[in-house]
Parts: sequence; C-alpha cells; structure tokens
Amino acid sequence: MTKPAGNYDAVLSANNQYAKDFGDKANLALPPARHFAILTCMDARLDPAKYAGLAEGDAHVIRNAGGRGSDDAIRSLVISHKLLGTQEWFVIHHSDCGMQLFTGEVIADLLEDNLETASFDGHHWSNPKHGGGSVAGHFVHWHTFQDNAKSVTEDVARIRSHPLVPKHIPIYGFIYDVKTGRLDEVAEASAAGKPAA
Repeated sequence: MTKPAGNYDAVLSANNQYAKDFGDKANLALPPARHFAILTCMDARLDPAKYAGLAEGDAHVIRNAGGRGSDDAIRSLVISHKLLGTQEWFVIHHSDCGMQLFTGEVIADLLEDNLETASFDGHHWSNPKHGGGSVAGHFVHWHTFQDNAKSVTEDVARIRSHPLVPKHIPIYGFIYDVKTGRLDEVAEASAAGKPAA
C-alpha cells in the first residue's frame, strides 16, 4: 500500500520548472477572483481546479479527509468570507471515499497498537507491525461516515447553523463521482444551505 519516500527531488525539480514560467501570476490579488470557496476531500483523485474550471487566483479550496465541515474547515470558510470576500460555498464529497471504510474506533485501535501504515484487505484493517502506538487516537473525532449524501447534508447544515456564518451565503452540497468526473448535487444538502431571505 505504501511506497518509500522519494519525491523530494521530483517535487523540487517540478517547482523549478513552474517558477521559470510563473510570469503574471506574481500579480494575482489575495482575494479569490470568482468569490467562492470549495470544501472538499483530500483524495488524490480529486482535482478541484479541473472539475470546477479554476485557474490560480479564482477560488479558495479547503481540503481535509472526507471534505468534512469540521471546526477547522468552518474557521477557514469564515476567514474566506469575512476577510477575503467569498460569497458562495460548495461542500463537495465524493464517491468511493476512504472515510467510509473505517470507523473512529477502528482507526483509534490501530493507532493504539502501532503508528505505521495499516493494511486493508477489502474488508478489514490490520497492522503489519505491532508496538509503539498511542492511545491519543481515542481522543480525536475522526469524522468518518457511512452514508455519503447524509454526510454532505450534515456538513452543509452544520456550516449553515454556525453562529459565525452569515445567513445570506448560499452553501451547496455535491458528490463528485470518481468514475465519471461529474458533480451530482445533493438536493437536501443544497436546501439546507439555502440563504435566508
């Protein structure tokens, strides 16, 4: 499952090339030009720039495991609006999400046993090595979920009801399909995120 680290040189080489052609990007403004933010999953198969048609400077993209409406995600969204002017927010989860493959109890138990990468056989997680773990994982809220549409709706509703979130900001809920690249709206989620009149 895991590969040995070895991307340091490749990343720096790619960055060297990128910096050579940086050009007018040095003049991009701090606020996002299209005035919206996306909260989505960290999954490597998702490229918000491509699926939402973004260029550098267009939008804020906030990522975490599952694209969940955690306290830290809400902190970023509030800053995005209050100080940088975003006026619409999208919460985008995705199909085949790894957050549906375990529970908080499962990851906490794995971490208590050992901190190295676990193995998954399609049904169960296990540690190839044992020892050297920590009980600290039992005190983390991992934000796992079983029902994708329900989790999008819960996140939109949690963001909508937060006292620091202005009522006029529309919050839309979507699921990105990793097999087709399409964004499918979760009607119940977008209804929960509807702005107040």
